[in-house]
Amino acid sequence: MKFPRRSSVPVSLLIALALSVLAAGQERDLDLVITGGRVLDPETGLDAVRDVGVIGNEIVAISREVLTNRLKQGGILLDAAERVVSPGFIDLHAHGQSVEANRYQAMDGVTTALELEGGVPRVASFIESRAGNAILHYGAAVSHGGLRLMGMPGIAETAAELLESESTGAELVIEHAQLLRTANYTELTADGIQAVCDAIEAELRAGGLGIGMPHQYYPGATHTEIYRIFEFAAAMDVPIYTHVRDMAIHAIQEVIANATATGAPLHIVHLNSSSLHHLPITLGMIRGARAAGVDVTTEAYPYTAASTGISSAIFDEGWQEKLGMTYGDIQWQDTGERLTEETFNLFHAEGGTVIMHMMDPAMIELAMRTSFVIVASDGMPYAPGAHPRSAGTFSRVLGRYVRDQRVLSLNDAIRKMTLMPAERLQEIAPLMRRKGRIQIGAIADITVFDPDTIIDTATFEDDLTYSEGVAHVVVDGVPVVRDGTLLEGVFPGKALVGRYTSE
Repeated sequence: MKFPRRSSVPVSLLIALALSVLAAGQERDLDLVITGGRVLDPETGLDAVRDVGVIGNEIVAISREVLTNRLKQGGILLDAAERVVSPGFIDLHAHGQSVEANRYQAMDGVTTALELEGGVPRVASFIESRAGNAILHYGAAVSHGGLRLMGMPGIAETAAELLESESTGAELVIEHAQLLRTANYTELTADGIQAVCDAIEAELRAGGLGIGMPHQYYPGATHTEIYRIFEFAAAMDVPIYTHVRDMAIHAIQEVIANATATGAPLHIVHLNSSSLHHLPITLGMIRGARAAGVDVTTEAYPYTAASTGISSAIFDEGWQEKLGMTYGDIQWQDTGERLTEETFNLFHAEGGTVIMHMMDPAMIELAMRTSFVIVASDGMPYAPGAHPRSAGTFSRVLGRYVRDQRVLSLNDAIRKMTLMPAERLQEIAPLMRRKGRIQIGAIADITVFDPDTIIDTATFEDDLTYSEGVAHVVVDGVPVVRDGTLLEGVFPGKALVGRYTSE
């Protein structure tokens, strides 16, 4: 992982500038004060009762003294007594990219929710679609799977027209889906791979946060193609976020080998569901690669079930033997019913979302306990019966695995939800150096919660419900949750874009 260059500015001048900025901040009235809370900063190790002062979208004061007397007229005071004041939770893996999804995420303490696993094929269009109506910060990787179409003669031209179309009508969605189904089983030539790389580069320059590569969903991607994309990512110095090609050890070996050989930054998503009972081995492989200097990170969510489309390649012939599952382990999202052979075949032809009960609780505990594993939700697009991880991932970790089971400490959990995801992104998105931290100069993305009551409430049987115990959530200096209540009509979320955007 790269480190910032040392500044050539004399240390004395830097100190003088810092003191002048701090003094200026102390002289100004504050827009927002969070008072009396236990402030945790995972980078400096601060763990003490402090008041936090905000001007605009920036933290300007962290004080032992009460700051309420500096609050400007009409300013916002948030009481954090007996509560934890944490950096806002950063979710690297959130498929729910809508106002409705953001409501549940905000009530779970999330301030930034990113689509990095699958990515999007047109980054600028995605950013534009969310501008002005996002409760949380948002952003996306570039979709390798979506842009593979650009490397297929006879398909590329039609795909380009669809992707450039401003229409989002049902016919367009269906046509694009039909193209993808064909493309998912199609191998690319060398020229096709180059065309895809060219298309990815254009989207990186439009704001992409790296390359989303869930290649289990498109088996036509050969080992050669995947290696070439790693070479391209290394040349551009951008991360790959991958859902590996199979739920098996060899799939983890493939991407670690590629990262080692090329130098591409690598993030392996939902290691728990990609590894299943092999998790001790795959964690060992990642630990060894990291010790050897490979830039590889990973994540997990705190539930024993996965969720995906029933028509995806995961359910190609032989899925039961490969995954060690039966029809009864599959739950239909829309009704909550467990499937039979008959209903599976019906829904497989129809399409839709399922929940897959497939993981051992001991493996989830192992993932949560492992120091280098980031917490990320893999939250699904909003639907009444969606997987509960869409609403409760972060509260579940804090309530179940920190407080109740003591699988990890509160400070370690906060680090996994804030600083570690920020560090994963800060090379491709330098603004992340000011997120995931409670420090003077940091962006005021802040979550305040009660460590004694925080817990997820969403279940596999019922509709999504809000988590409990999150008192306040501040996004870019603006409260979106106050006194445990979601505020309506407040949209402070901003796009997080990659460093190539400004070039």
